[in-house]
Order: sequence, then structure tokens, then C-alpha cells
Amino acid sequence: MRRSAVRHGSILTAAATVLAVGAAAPPTATAPHHPAPAKVPVAAGWGGAVASVDADASAAGIEVLRKGGNAVDAAVAVAAALGVTEPYSAGIGGGGYFVHYDAKTRTVHTIDGRETAPASADARLFVENGKPIPFEEGMTSGRGVGTPGTPATWRTALDAWGSKPLRKLLEPAERLARDGFTVDTTFRAQTAANEARFRDFPASSQLFLPGGQLPAVGSVFKNPDLARTYEKLGREGVGALYRGPLARDIVNTVRHPPVRAGAGRVVRSGDLTERDLAAYETIRRRPTQVSYRGLDVYGMAPSSSGGTSVGEALNILESTDLSRASQAGYLHRFIEASRIAFADRGRWVGDPAFEDVPVRGLLSQRYADSRACLIRDDAALTSPLAPGDPRHPAGGCTTASAGAPTTYEGENTTHLTVADKWGNVVAYTLTIESTGGSGITVPGRGFLLNNELTDFSFTPADPAVHDPNLPGPGKRPRSSISPTIVLDRTGRPVLALGSPGGATIITTVLQTLTGVVDRGLPLVDAIAAPRASQRNQATTELEPALWNSPSRPELEAVGHAFRQNPEIGAATGVQRLPDGRWLAAAEPVRRGGGSAMVVRAGR
Repeated sequence: MRRSAVRHGSILTAAATVLAVGAAAPPTATAPHHPAPAKVPVAAGWGGAVASVDADASAAGIEVLRKGGNAVDAAVAVAAALGVTEPYSAGIGGGGYFVHYDAKTRTVHTIDGRETAPASADARLFVENGKPIPFEEGMTSGRGVGTPGTPATWRTALDAWGSKPLRKLLEPAERLARDGFTVDTTFRAQTAANEARFRDFPASSQLFLPGGQLPAVGSVFKNPDLARTYEKLGREGVGALYRGPLARDIVNTVRHPPVRAGAGRVVRSGDLTERDLAAYETIRRRPTQVSYRGLDVYGMAPSSSGGTSVGEALNILESTDLSRASQAGYLHRFIEASRIAFADRGRWVGDPAFEDVPVRGLLSQRYADSRACLIRDDAALTSPLAPGDPRHPAGGCTTASAGAPTTYEGENTTHLTVADKWGNVVAYTLTIESTGGSGITVPGRGFLLNNELTDFSFTPADPAVHDPNLPGPGKRPRSSISPTIVLDRTGRPVLALGSPGGATIITTVLQTLTGVVDRGLPLVDAIAAPRASQRNQATTELEPALWNSPSRPELEAVGHAFRQNPEIGAATGVQRLPDGRWLAAAEPVRRGGGSAMVVRAGR
């Protein structure tokens, strides 16, 4: 891979100009009936840092760091707290991908905690009478539920790199669930968006619509069932979710969804078994890695498409000096690199246990160069763009004869980023898929089940193009989750980041990275910058600030087509400053703003 002479020092210099805004976190997560800690989007200081979408969750991680825990310990505590305060985005009924930097060995490791299909699943999982079932009927059903991977991910991470017992790490989240947290506008809005679904499932209605009403902003929301579930996992270990009474409750809920009498909704049952749960295993995968502007960028390998797609796009952009480009010129190159990466993703990336995924080819600079030559400054590419063949990159531009459109992927996920005083870093994205997942709460257990299996293609996007993402027995659906850690040439961390947003995760991470590395933006500004997202579709999505900018007509003049998206992604990240401090950064506005905290604020 080509290595640029550009040094990472410019990144650190830009970051050093950011003020250390905000106080360190309180010593414990929010006390019962007290407001959550204030949300602050950027903080810098010593002793470790946490960035997430939620202040209570960030505070849980800081509590663990203050008590001597490391970044892995804190990441588990934050994730568990997000299962309380962000239950429509993540929880123990879902899965995710965990990327860890080990400061002692200066190496990056990953855990694939993606949900898996039942052993009985085949390519016709979502097909009836020769036709794909409606997406809504796959989403709000037992049919879409995969075996959860989140608890097993915690166990794998703690066994490998943790220093504290799970019981201690679950205490902040258990306290939040038992004593309650303060409802904000985002939580209420997400509940309202799910109100019709929740009312059709008595356990969901009882939990999320207390007294039959939407929770009021400023009220205290409690989840005593989840508190008891966390206490059980802390006492017995996460194996309690995969075997025994809790496992049976999950299986019964999937196979016999508890629907309200008289509900008019079609709710299909699933075929998950206790054997599926007992057989679940996380996978320690080798991270993806590319060189970009003198930095090493590590990401998540398949079953996620995040690492290969971000990496391929960076390789395509390597030959262009984006630091000198106009705003329109920068966006043009970013959009086209994203389009090409998604075209290749659709053809080549799936669960490597079922598909021969050419990871090395997709991440080779030679292949990127053979695709980059498709990009012209005076004319936009059109979608669906045909994929190339990374197994046999030609000397010139490479495409196949046909391209397939990008399939739908749910957008509600959450990301957390943690660093500790020893220099360890975690970038962890976890999800239950759609906002509210399947909409089905496990009765008496306090958590929603995922609808991750709807990330599979229901049928091939184009019968003429091989689709590597059809369902299969025990198969992991393709994901766009892109937790990313960037190291300098000495093997030390420069920054780490990730985002929710379904397939827009890839473009959000790519745009944020290039904003910092190429455009010289401080991390919090790169996170806040207005976004574009091109996913090998006929139109590129633009947030309002770009829709109304002078760049749009310039890009339209060379053939780009656009549509508006009010909000793309919700990133968090951490960054190492030149003086050794950590900077944590989160969204100032998107999803109600995020929460950045450090153990000890100051210069």
C-alpha cells in the first residue's frame, strides 16, 4: 500500500487547539430521581476518556476508570448502561463488534459479536409463496430475531483483556435500571415512533408505555426487570443468557411472540432454539488494516463490511490531495470513493464462514488504483455501479458487466469509544438493528429482542449478480458497523471512532476520518460537520447544511443527484493529544447530542 509523506503531527496540532470543555464526570452514575450529568460534546484531560450518546452511560464508564478499571472494563460498563438508557438502539438482546488496542503490545484485536441465524435457516427465510415478505413483517416478528451476541462479546473481551469482574461492571447499569434515569426528548420521540408496535406486545407496552402513556420528558424511567436480569448475569455469568431459564424465555418469545389479543398486526414466529443459543460463539478476527497519509487504520473484518469498505475508499482517496481541494471537489471525490466501495461490498462481502470474501484484494492499493481511475472530475459516476474483481485487478479500470442496488439496513445502533490511563483504547458499536429492534420485549426480563436477521437480503438484489448476503444456517448477516482505531507509525493510537446509522455508518466514519486527517478539523468539528452519504444508489443523501450550500449546484453540474436526509449518523471518538491528554468528542446536536467525559479535566 502506498504510504504518504504527510505526518500525523498536523492532526495532533489541530486537536490541541480544542479547549478542554466540561468538567470530569461525577463519581457515580446518576442517583435516583436526580437529573443526568450534563451532556458536553468535548472534554480533554487525564486518566482516561469516554464518549457515548448518553451522559449516564459515559458516567458509568468514568466510574469504572476512576476505580482502576481499564478501557475494556469501562466499555462493558458503558454498553450495559446504554442497554438501560438507549434500549431502542442496543442491549443484551442484540450484538455488535468490538475493536481493542492493547497498549502493552501495541496491537489491535477485534471481536465479532454479530447475531446468528437459527440452524434451520436457509436462503428462503424471508420468502413465502415465491415472494419476499414485507419488510415490516420481517422486522416486527420472531422471524427476524438472531441469537444475541452482546453478552458473549462482554465475556470474550473481559476474559482476554479485562481486569474487573462482570458483576462489578454491571453495577452502574443495574443501579440505573433499578433507580431510574431522566427521560429526554430523544427517548420520548423514539418511544413515540414505536408506540403502535409496542401496544401490540403486552410486555413492551407495560415497560415502555407506563400507565398506557408515552413517558414524559423529565420523568424518571425505571426498568426493574432489567435490573434483575443484570444482577443474574453478574451473579451467574453471561452463560445464564445462553442456557437455562433465561434462554428458554428468549426462545419461547421468539417462537411464540406474545401478541395482544385483537391486534391486527401480522407477527410471524421464529425458529430459534435453545440449541442455537447454547451453540453461539463470538469470533476473534484479524482486523482490517490500510495505510493512509502515513497512518495505519484498523477496522472490523467481515462479517462486517465496515473495515473493508472504509479501507478500500481510503485507498482510492490516497492518490488525491484532499487538503487542497475545494469543498465541492472534496465532496465529489468522497462521494465517488464511497460509491465504488459500496459496489464492491455488495458483490463480495458476507459471512466468511459461507462466502469466499477476498479481504486482501479489497484492501490492496493495486485494486484501489484500478477502481480509482473510474473517477473523473468533470462527470459523476452513475449507480448502481458494477463491482470490480479484487481477485484479478486489471491494469486499467475494472468493472463487471452488471451492478446491483444496495439493500436496506436498519439505522438505529449506538457507538462508544473509551481510552484509559495506560493507553488502551476500545471502539465498540452495538445494536439491536431497527429503532426498537423487533419491538418484542422478553416478558419479565426487561430487554428488547433484535431484528438483525433483516440485515440479510430477503432475495438477491439483482438475480444477475451473486449476492453474498442471503440467509443461511448459523450465518451472520452482513453489517456496516465500522469501529475504527488509527495508529501512528510507532504503533501508538492517534484516534478512535465509530457511529450508528446502518449503511451510513461507513460513510460517516470515512467522512469524519478524512475531515480530521485531510481537512485538518479538530475531532469534535469533524464529527459535527454536515454529512453526505453515497451507497451505490442513484442519489446521494445530504444533510440540510450541505443541501443548502453552494457545493450542491456545483456537484449537480457534473451529474450528481441528491436527496435530503435530516440526520446521518451520530459519531463518538477519542483522540490522543500531543501532551499526553485524551480528548473525548461526541455529537453536539445529532440524536440530542452526545456525552464526552474524562477522568480528570484540565491541561
